[in-house]
Amino acid sequence: MLLSGGLDSSTCLYWAKARGYACEALSVLYGQRHDRELVSARAVARAAGVPWRVVRLSLPWLAVSSLVGRKRRLPDAPLSRIGSGAIPSTYVPGRNTVLLSVAASLADASGAEAIVTGANAIDFSGYPDCRPGFHRAFEKVLAAGTRAGAEGRRIRVLAPLIKLDKAGIVRLARRLRVPLEETWSCYAGGRRPCGRCDSCKLRAKGFAGAGVEDPA
Repeated sequence: MLLSGGLDSSTCLYWAKARGYACEALSVLYGQRHDRELVSARAVARAAGVPWRVVRLSLPWLAVSSLVGRKRRLPDAPLSRIGSGAIPSTYVPGRNTVLLSVAASLADASGAEAIVTGANAIDFSGYPDCRPGFHRAFEKVLAAGTRAGAEGRRIRVLAPLIKLDKAGIVRLARRLRVPLEETWSCYAGGRRPCGRCDSCKLRAKGFAGAGVEDPA
């Protein structure tokens, strides 16, 4: 389970547990401008009672993204424009390819049958690696390039939230009893969410649409 500590990935962890998967949570630090989400990932994994691993990567070129480069300004776009038009500056080049590759290595080593990711293609910032076609293509990579695939064992890529809007994700999280108060979605870091970045605005939209107060 790729666990960032945010609303989506935390909901996916509890989704997988509810379906009987023996989960292992994996968080990846790739140079994000803050590590606040790591606190949440640890808390969510502990609450779920699952093992938790952290991998740290050093990929300096990712600083072209405002999600990594601290000198770059995070966008503050109107909610109506998020996910439309050009790919935003918060796009991290190849991020989900990298994250899924790290998870694939762990899955191949441990004999896991699936990688679970919190990708969403409805209420999202417009990243190309959050779309269903990307995950289908990556499953083909796993079949062709892993020991599991060579031995005829399939490693699936599960993205249970891919077609849900944020309100639907909030409702699902509540049904699964996800500790929402522990999750963190803000791109900016700090003590409290900024309320201005894409992620904060989409999260607020989801809670408002679900008619639920955000406990975080």
